[in-house]
Amino acid sequence: MPVSCSGEQPLYFEDRVDAGRRLARRLLERGYTGEDTLVVGLPRGGVPVAYEVAAALGAPLDVCVVRKLCAPEYPELGLGAVAEGGVVFLNRKLMDELALKEDDLRGAIRQKTAEVDARVRCFRQEARPSRVEGRRIILVDDGIATGATVRAALQALRARKPGRLVLAVPVADTLTLNELKPLVDDVVCECSTLSMSAIGQWYRDFLQVPDEEVVELLALARSTSKRRRGTVPG
Repeated sequence: MPVSCSGEQPLYFEDRVDAGRRLARRLLERGYTGEDTLVVGLPRGGVPVAYEVAAALGAPLDVCVVRKLCAPEYPELGLGAVAEGGVVFLNRKLMDELALKEDDLRGAIRQKTAEVDARVRCFRQEARPSRVEGRRIILVDDGIATGATVRAALQALRARKPGRLVLAVPVADTLTLNELKPLVDDVVCECSTLSMSAIGQWYRDFLQVPDEEVVELLALARSTSKRRRGTVPG
């Protein structure tokens, strides 16, 4: 079970590397290994965390690209998300509160779908997507607040028929985490809190992760996995 953390005295991670190593220790304590396991990071901030997890478990690393959908009049308000594979998650309750219909978001959905396709090409370069079917998939992000992007990613991964789907995060909003639990086979979380106002408050260093760092970490992970197993990870 994740540690319950007070909002007044938050558990600080030094940075995403520290968070990934601490999350990896918790996964290892739970008996997770790299055997037929694929670690999947949510770009961009989740990838440095996932890289440390994959390295510790001896597992290959890939990404699941997701883009947040925002309300037309409220650009900071997330209404859902679009994930690779054509998965769209919409927060129907919030849409009702704003008197929005799905038709109102069709333009935004098309735009975000195009962005997802472009980012898939950017992050994976020439590498093909890793095999998901039948494998243990550990989805990693740097934290969960509202959970829209994570939910879309989980739906996208579940559609590819994994053998087991695990959600692993350093810190998460407790209520959101409880809502996500039915979508996965297991949840591993270092710290859950009822006072999540922003993920960045739990990190001393929460600088934005550039695309170039995501590409570099994925390439390093592929190289390491190839040396370790003697084959390109599938």
